[in-house]
Amino acid sequence: MQDIDNDLRKWYVIRTITGKEKKVKELLEIEIDKLNLHNYISRVLIPIEKVYQIRKGKRITKEKNYFPGYVLVEAILDGEVINTIKSIPGVLNFLGDKDKPTPLRPAEVRRILSKVDELNDKGEEIEVSFLVGENVRIIDGPFSSFIGTVEEINEEKKKLKIGVKIFGRKTLLELSFMQVEKES
Repeated sequence: MQDIDNDLRKWYVIRTITGKEKKVKELLEIEIDKLNLHNYISRVLIPIEKVYQIRKGKRITKEKNYFPGYVLVEAILDGEVINTIKSIPGVLNFLGDKDKPTPLRPAEVRRILSKVDELNDKGEEIEVSFLVGENVRIIDGPFSSFIGTVEEINEEKKKLKIGVKIFGRKTLLELSFMQVEKES
């Protein structure tokens, strides 16, 4: 295969079965290597963010998919490349017209890639948005599994005051953002 001009590459969005994004990326990368499609598909990306929680007194890091059900590819969709991608187990289709995938606009690509960089650079920062009056579940400490209501938020200290009913009386608890999760 000949070298191809990088200006022809565009970013496309592949719809996948939710929860199968990593598997689709893995299988697609195997196909790229097997069929030598490196000139046509240059990058496969799943935007993820790191989420920190405390479980049983230990801090754990989880990766959360920023766009569940989608995988991004930078590619030139010539010839059999579209069919190769569509034949990967877990791939539903491309975003766009039924017969012709629509590339992302350059501004959208810049916004998504800068968000990915921001999520990866965030490091130890814990960013969870809670609202006063919102119900949360306590996931760590002596009141684990209790449900309470956010009464006060301290963004600087990353702490919440949670109103919890204990023995029929409302009691205020001060907990860190990592000790609670939004009630679904």
